[in-house]
Amino acid sequence: MNLGPEIVWFLVGLVLMILEFAAPGVVLIFFGTAAWIVALTTYMGLTGSLASQLILFSISTIALLVGLRKWIRDKFVGHVSDVQNLEVDLDEFTGKSAIVLEDIEPGRQGGKVEFKGADWSARSDETIKKGETGIISGMDGLTLIIKRS
Repeated sequence: MNLGPEIVWFLVGLVLMILEFAAPGVVLIFFGTAAWIVALTTYMGLTGSLASQLILFSISTIALLVGLRKWIRDKFVGHVSDVQNLEVDLDEFTGKSAIVLEDIEPGRQGGKVEFKGADWSARSDETIKKGETGIISGMDGLTLIIKRS
């Protein structure tokens, strides 16, 4: 089976877009979109040579990354640009209570809490024992920062 270059570019774009889910960071989606742009222009006969396809792919990728990455990343994070400072994430955690599943001790990793039915890593500047309830004061990546309630 002989695949035309437009099919190859389309499949490369599809694979890149699927890989975005495995390697989040809102980058591969632009490479995939650029590959689809090349697939379309190749199908239309506008980019017949490999050199013109690679040039269009490079230009499209750079233009999409520079022009849209911050905007799209902010939309996926959940920012509402007209209402919220884009440097601050929407926070559904702060001020909510969580049940301590494993003791949390200052300066030690390994604490765990349950919040909204899921287990979370936790840390605190104070000792909070298993079974107690703590208040979420912030997040550090996927680790909840807890204080005594």
